[in-house]
Amino acid sequence: MRVPQQQRSRATQARLLEATVECLVEHGWSGTTTTVVATRAGVSRGAQLHHYPTRAALVTAAVTHLTERRAAELRTEAAALPAGPDRLDGVVDLLAAAFTGPLFVAALELWVAARTDAELRDALVPLEARVGREMHRLTVELLGVDERRPGVREAVQATLDLLRGLGVANLLSDDSTRRVALLHTWKRQLAALLSPEGARH
Repeated sequence: MRVPQQQRSRATQARLLEATVECLVEHGWSGTTTTVVATRAGVSRGAQLHHYPTRAALVTAAVTHLTERRAAELRTEAAALPAGPDRLDGVVDLLAAAFTGPLFVAALELWVAARTDAELRDALVPLEARVGREMHRLTVELLGVDERRPGVREAVQATLDLLRGLGVANLLSDDSTRRVALLHTWKRQLAALLSPEGARH
């Protein structure tokens, strides 16, 4: 009997976490109450409180869970990319899509709310630091570059910062035309920065 109970518990948690991100995207931080999330997930308020006693615990768990899932999806998608010079373009495009997806929108809601919510900020700051490190590591892995070479770490971080900024710019209006043009230019610069020859200049 224990295994089915554990499976039910995991399924309940997964529904709560998915519902949390959906609510953040649709209703923002102020509209994402634990009651609204429990209702959307089809979970009793008691079950929700059992798993996540506070709203901060719920939203940080949701971001953690979906970030890990998205990283696994990115690895799978990147595995299908061709080797060679076109790989960098494909990796940057995959990452750019991640910075315009629902998870990024949900995270932005939390960043803005955490500025004035001490409890949320305390929960979010260490999570964001970890997510940032993992995203950096994932990008290095997907690009197949060596961070010990001068300038590589900075080039990877500049790419992530650029993509984050473009994701924010896309929030209020469709910014795809400008984003595609900027990324086209950046891909050429990044390729030069990451090449062994580029590191020596």
